[in-house]
Amino acid sequence: MILVNADKINKSYTEKPLLSDISLSIHEGEKIGLIGVNGTGKSTLLRIVAQAEEPDSGRVIYTNNIRKAYLPQHPPFDAGLTVNEQAEKYIAQIAPDTPDFTWRSMLTKLGIRDFDAVMGALSGGQRKRVAMACVLASSADLLILDEPTNHMDNDVIAWLEDFLVRYKGAVFMITHDRYFLDRVTTKIFEIDGGRLYTYEGNYDYYLEAKAAREEMTLASERKRAALYKKELAWIRRGARARSTKAKSHIERFEELRDSKLIIEDSSLSIGTLSSRLGKKIIEISHLTKSYGGRTLIRDFSYTVLRRDRIGIIGENGCGKTTLLKMILGEVEPDSGEIEIGQTVRIGYFSQDTQVWDPNQRVIKYVEGISDNVRTEDGSFSASQMLERFLFPTSKHSVPIGRLSGGEKRRLYLLSVLMQAPNVLIFDEPTNDLDIATLTVLEDYLDDFSGAVIIVSHDRYFLDRLCFRTFAFEGDGAVRQYPGGYTDTVKAQELRALTEEMNAHNGVRAAGTGSRTCGDPGTDAGEKSRGGRPARQKKLKFTYMEQKEFETIDDDIAALEAQIRETEEEMAGAAEDYVRLQELDEKRRELNAELEHKTERWVYLNDLAEQIAAQK
Repeated sequence: MILVNADKINKSYTEKPLLSDISLSIHEGEKIGLIGVNGTGKSTLLRIVAQAEEPDSGRVIYTNNIRKAYLPQHPPFDAGLTVNEQAEKYIAQIAPDTPDFTWRSMLTKLGIRDFDAVMGALSGGQRKRVAMACVLASSADLLILDEPTNHMDNDVIAWLEDFLVRYKGAVFMITHDRYFLDRVTTKIFEIDGGRLYTYEGNYDYYLEAKAAREEMTLASERKRAALYKKELAWIRRGARARSTKAKSHIERFEELRDSKLIIEDSSLSIGTLSSRLGKKIIEISHLTKSYGGRTLIRDFSYTVLRRDRIGIIGENGCGKTTLLKMILGEVEPDSGEIEIGQTVRIGYFSQDTQVWDPNQRVIKYVEGISDNVRTEDGSFSASQMLERFLFPTSKHSVPIGRLSGGEKRRLYLLSVLMQAPNVLIFDEPTNDLDIATLTVLEDYLDDFSGAVIIVSHDRYFLDRLCFRTFAFEGDGAVRQYPGGYTDTVKAQELRALTEEMNAHNGVRAAGTGSRTCGDPGTDAGEKSRGGRPARQKKLKFTYMEQKEFETIDDDIAALEAQIRETEEEMAGAAEDYVRLQELDEKRRELNAELEHKTERWVYLNDLAEQIAAQK
């Protein structure tokens, strides 16, 4: 059954159309992801479908009695209301018949437990969770969600992912979380050049289908160009070209000429920008920080290396941004110290909204940073740099206040990279950045010669880039794990299982040694032979464990490098089936060895911590 039908939607904010003759239908039970470059009209289309904004022309028709619930990217709120009062207000607007216990339970699942907290005192992410809880609790036939994963921690994203997969109603959403898209969606809508393209399948299928569509488009253009050249040669032949040629032939030439396909290269391009970096980068020694009696970081040490790619994960409010601000010198630690190398030039991409002059022109803002930038690809003017960051000439003179939220984030990213940092620190860089920008940013960071530190809830982004992860695990504990997000979660699960088994075995051992009542052996102070208290055997590494512990980090790094090299070789051997099979088998063996090494790394680090605790 069709829930909603949008027919020939057109929308413009300037002389250039934003949405052109877009038509779509959403059927019962469909899970649809809407993607596209920032500024192409995704949120506008979502608002029009939600009937929160009127199109210039076209119409949106809902089937009778269909219930919809819309989550804006930035839900409106009253700063003076409590969470409970604001939720009641949302519910009254979305689905007044929703029982109180339903939306209160949903608030708790989303991590909001203080219902008396004032909305104005909450973070942007917490405020959005209040609105999201009411939308999800509405049991609507159609959920319309604009960036539901932004500012959410990994546990909430995983829960939301599972909730939407099982949700019986339809979902129409914008998100740039690629794992989320791949696991939840059954259809992808893409806006490109004001038009809508439909792909029946999840994000993985979309990538394959789009590559095929673009290849077909380019092949058609090459064929059209060849025909055009042939017809042009014919039409020019002879002194009386136009007057004596067959009318149908001339009409065919003019049709080919006028139908020339303009293929815009809408891929973002960034040349590597960085300055010289010395041997000493960032050295963190025994760092401790508490707020309001709560310890966020306890005795944390790490030496950042030149090519480090470090991901930082943990629930919201655990201290991730605090750690970054201590590195930046904006927050003082309670104890410990951070030393920054003399040649270090940090580029910081904050999650906070930038303070812009809304009336300043985009080109003037960029020229204020630098009117000429040198990259590995050559020297570029401010205007050329804007074009490389997907800002066409028509946008250069636009006031910043008229840019979309994603375009402002892209402009901010440009401003950070144009300063040629040699250490990059990102705090939630994936919020509001489109997939095209993220993909090229990932490629840029692959070639970046300095260190990169990333706080993010985007699991794909972390897996794609990071080969070391700092995990905030509560009570001030910040543990280090090799690999990205997925590797870290596996290691944490293995660690928890190991600790549970050790605790269980300890209980069993104690039970085995129990005696009947009255036996002196039951006393806690049981004595060994000779009447002296029994001494607990001290933990220590065996000789082989010590040698393994000293080299295991390098072993893991070497395996990860071999896997990357093998995958690159596979990409180049796509047409050699036999070689591809050999490389795939090699990759499986390397991955199995890496998994074994990771398990050993968890065990050896646990043992090292227990040995250190004895001293």
